[in-house]
Amino acid sequence: MTMDFPQNVAQVWGDAGTRWLADLPSVLDAVARDWGLTVQEPYELSYHYVTRVTCEDGTPAVLKLGVPSGTSLAEEAPALAAFDGRGAVRLLRTDLARGALLLERVSPGDRLRDLVPARDAEATSALVSVMRLLHVPPPPGCPIPDALAQATAFDDYAAAHGENGPLPLDLVVHAGGLMRELCASTPEPVVLHGDLHHDNVLRAAREPWLAIDPHGLVGDPCYDAGTLLHNPDPDDRDEALTALVPARVEQLADELAVPVDRVTAWGFVKAVMSDVWTAEDWTPGAPWSPASRALDVARLLLPRLP
Repeated sequence: MTMDFPQNVAQVWGDAGTRWLADLPSVLDAVARDWGLTVQEPYELSYHYVTRVTCEDGTPAVLKLGVPSGTSLAEEAPALAAFDGRGAVRLLRTDLARGALLLERVSPGDRLRDLVPARDAEATSALVSVMRLLHVPPPPGCPIPDALAQATAFDDYAAAHGENGPLPLDLVVHAGGLMRELCASTPEPVVLHGDLHHDNVLRAAREPWLAIDPHGLVGDPCYDAGTLLHNPDPDDRDEALTALVPARVEQLADELAVPVDRVTAWGFVKAVMSDVWTAEDWTPGAPWSPASRALDVARLLLPRLP
């Protein structure tokens, strides 16, 4: 088990996460028995328990287990169902009461991040091709939340920290207002991946690339384009990686046939949002070192905003 995994779960889900960790071995055994799975070695763990499994008919698959209450699996499952294997892994089975998803296993599974920075234009084109497949109209009765709901993160940060927080308040306020403008002017909402970047796209056999781990949102297609601008490796503040951003913006606008201004605006919003989420655990007086490239990207894009 990855060392940070228990800490991550306890930090995010508190007592519910601690109880889930204690029950995890029995839940894993029960789900594997009920679904006829042979459990193999887990992947590197972060916030969910994700392991290789083999189905009774010999099909290789992936079992993903998470805290049933308040977990992102409740958005991931309907998003994958809406994608129906187009541009994303197939959802094979679901039991949200036990926080369990059975997923298609991707092979060979190399991450798109391996193309960056040497083949960055190729990586961006791959992300565009995946976006085109993922962005379907929301199905009737769609339970997936609207992207606009995330705008409250900017308000919460401003209310909690004001001018005394670790981030420039003017950037946070600007990003919150801009996100609301972008959402209000969305031409045609689609189902979004919600966290589409180079680590969540894998080389596959039935498609060149397939997405994994969607957060599941409904909103403007350029939301997903904005996410990838400060990825991969946002903890790496290498200026050479930040320097890739202007070319990415132009390429995304061209290949998605959308205005450059809209890609730029979403890139700014998503970059600031990334650091706002990081700052949720910050308390006054605590040290703060901007370890993320997201703020660098936000400052780069700021003078280019419409």
